[in-house]
Amino acid sequence: MFRAFNRGIEIPAEFLGGLRESEDCLSSPEELRQRLDEDGYVLLRSVIATADVWAAREAILTRLAEVDEIAPPVIEGIVTGRSRRLELAPDLGGFWKSVSEGATLRRVTHGPAVSNLMTTLLGEPAVGHDLVYLRTAAPRQALDLHYDYPFFTRTTDRVFSAWIPLGDVPVTDGPLLIVEGSNRYVDLIRGVRATDQTVPLARKLAYDQSALSFVAERKTRILTTDFRVGDVVVFSMLIAHGSLDNCSPIGRARVSCDVRYQPATAPRDERFFGPDPVGLTGDGYAGLNGAQPLTASWQTR
Repeated sequence: MFRAFNRGIEIPAEFLGGLRESEDCLSSPEELRQRLDEDGYVLLRSVIATADVWAAREAILTRLAEVDEIAPPVIEGIVTGRSRRLELAPDLGGFWKSVSEGATLRRVTHGPAVSNLMTTLLGEPAVGHDLVYLRTAAPRQALDLHYDYPFFTRTTDRVFSAWIPLGDVPVTDGPLLIVEGSNRYVDLIRGVRATDQTVPLARKLAYDQSALSFVAERKTRILTTDFRVGDVVVFSMLIAHGSLDNCSPIGRARVSCDVRYQPATAPRDERFFGPDPVGLTGDGYAGLNGAQPLTASWQTR
């Protein structure tokens, strides 16, 4: 069993489990959709062409190396602990927008592999949000537990997140975690559904407690795995998730991206579509964690 940490606390083996793989359902769209409904997520291995993912990773890390945040060879993703981003790219939002809109990354997030998968899962043509959440987590960084529903369902409930590792992401490097069974926590789901989405959302709608405290209280488990290039996890707006601590023993950044998909015919939330999406904060890409220098710490979205 792998070792995993959250907020600096090691998670005991009894509170850890592996994500269920669902490649066996790929030939049966109805079965795949049922698995998504039952578990709140599906993990699919080797869905995206590995060459495309490696190209996206190299392009992203090259941009970060240019501002002295990643050491050569860039593909390894080793953090320098330094940054010249504020000096060389003082328009942080503009810099991160240019990285997030790179052609190689968009080939992964909006290319046929992911878009066809999302169309299958939705049972109708799907469209991806233009605003993507590219995440580069340095060692000792993590993302707190939360549900996506209050953030992304203002115009339609039929939205799903696709989480894509941009490189191999072992458990040591702080990958995605999902709380088993949290898609059935009626008390919490009632709360997130009741969030007023007509007003700007507070940045912190994550749970204050650690993932271990959360699952111990609910008598459930944290689900995760060693991710490989080409993998994708699709999950609903109503399942609690976050990330483990990045405890890379070699100082490697965890590079991943999540993109939301919805039916192409559903009303589009202007915050996430168009050439200059403003996002949740109204600041566009400047409001994302990734816009901050890689040496900066963060724990919430």
